[in-house]
Amino acid sequence: MAHPLFEKHQELLQRALEAIRNRGYWSAYSENPKSYGDDAIEEGRRAFSAYFDAQFYLDQPGVMGRVNAAPSPYGLALDISYPQCSPDALISAAKGAMPAWIRAGADTRAGVCAEILARINACTMEIAHAVMHTTGQSLMMAFQSGGPHAQDRGLEAVAQAWGEMKQVPGTALWEKPQGKNAPLRIEKRFTVVPRGVALLLGCATSPTLAAYPALFASLATANPVIVKPHPAAILPLAITVALARQTLKESGFDPSLVSLLVDDSGTPVAKDVAVKPDIGLIDCAGRAEYGEWFEENARQAHVFTQKSGVNCVVIESTGDYKGMLRNLAVTLSLHSGQTAMTPRTILVSSEGIKTPEGTYSPEQLGRDLSLAISALLEDNARAVEVLGAIQSPDTVTRIDALRELGAESGQILRDSSPVPHPQWPEARVHSPLLLRVEVSDRQLYMEERLGPISCVVETATASESFAIAERIMREKGAVTFSVYSTNPVMQQLAEDVAIRAGVALSFNLTGGLFITQSAAFSDYHGTGANPSASASLVDAAFVASRFHVVQSCRHAG
Repeated sequence: MAHPLFEKHQELLQRALEAIRNRGYWSAYSENPKSYGDDAIEEGRRAFSAYFDAQFYLDQPGVMGRVNAAPSPYGLALDISYPQCSPDALISAAKGAMPAWIRAGADTRAGVCAEILARINACTMEIAHAVMHTTGQSLMMAFQSGGPHAQDRGLEAVAQAWGEMKQVPGTALWEKPQGKNAPLRIEKRFTVVPRGVALLLGCATSPTLAAYPALFASLATANPVIVKPHPAAILPLAITVALARQTLKESGFDPSLVSLLVDDSGTPVAKDVAVKPDIGLIDCAGRAEYGEWFEENARQAHVFTQKSGVNCVVIESTGDYKGMLRNLAVTLSLHSGQTAMTPRTILVSSEGIKTPEGTYSPEQLGRDLSLAISALLEDNARAVEVLGAIQSPDTVTRIDALRELGAESGQILRDSSPVPHPQWPEARVHSPLLLRVEVSDRQLYMEERLGPISCVVETATASESFAIAERIMREKGAVTFSVYSTNPVMQQLAEDVAIRAGVALSFNLTGGLFITQSAAFSDYHGTGANPSASASLVDAAFVASRFHVVQSCRHAG
């Protein structure tokens, strides 16, 4: 008999699977704050504030002490402590929870995962405030990105995993003719089995959006998950783990299928845990060198990484110069450039940018783009909603270092400066830094620098711009590649570059769609085909690589 939660969510799962196959627009969770209630924002704030000056409760084994939350990028002292548990105790408990979860089958696991997501969705505004005050995102970005967008990606992973597992029949009757003798009849049984305990390493700037695909892909395919948030962004994933454990327990399963492992920046545990023999899966989002360590050292596990790269823009021509500038200004400013999809290097040839109004030189583009950013951010109240806050003080240090380099060479197109926040006077808010960089200064434009930092590079020809972009993306990796061109020949060249570099390509974005946006059920986030990621969110390989199929057989009567 089907589990009640599968019956409850079966239609949703089927609709999600249909959306994945069609790749059109569909969203399971509303992006409209009013859908969550007239007072949802305030209720979420109160629920978030209730964690202050308190101990976050989780009934987990092996508690050794407590870890305190880092302050908010907005200057708010969170004063929350989390249970610090022995990794070995969490692994042992997870292994003990596995057999019943495996026997439950694909339908039941998918139904329980969908119910977890439903309960997460009910707490969307609470989680949005938690995302805001750990990542520095503005509240509305934290609501959309950390809420429904992340939940859609989680459901996408569940549905994709469910679809892959359902392709494996539970049983089969194998009959082989034996001539005049009776056929040879074998009953076969096929069981989806997990790779082992999954270790999920969260990131600081997008804790739920980056984590939910991995969490739900692993859990749906019968792998228990140990969630280790970034020390600066614990609360959103702690709330997630608490909801998951409660749902599992109420559904008749061991809550140790999902647990929280916390550390602080002074005593990191991720690398020690990652190489333990029982860890069969690792999901890691963060800096390139961080992800590479797990790829190189956690040999016993299947490692999925989402790493930093150097996203490029090539500008050759446009039919809407002002629209292009507005789009780029928002793209470079949104969340202070702290997303994996933010462009870092803008390549323009000395031949200029061809438009219906005439040709614009690279120098003019630099001035106009700087003015477009300033116009976008001229009102502080609007500016802070676009920029949010800088998540890490290290990013401010990085901005200052690049400002010094730019000042020495006279190459600052737009200087970065602190922006006062009308509500949070201690918030770390800085406007974007835009530099003009010589094509010979590869160490400046071929390196990822998280934050509101971008470079305009003048090349000799458009063909050289594409060649440099391809080299950057193949060597350093990239999640996005944006091209402005009305020339069919150049568009074909861009397509060829994108295919060789294994990166998603966007043409001529001038309206309300930005390259930093990625839609669940339609867009593949990352490709796994360049150094920025070893996996694509969410393709079949992302879920099917998390399980094996074991068969047993016996003679049929």
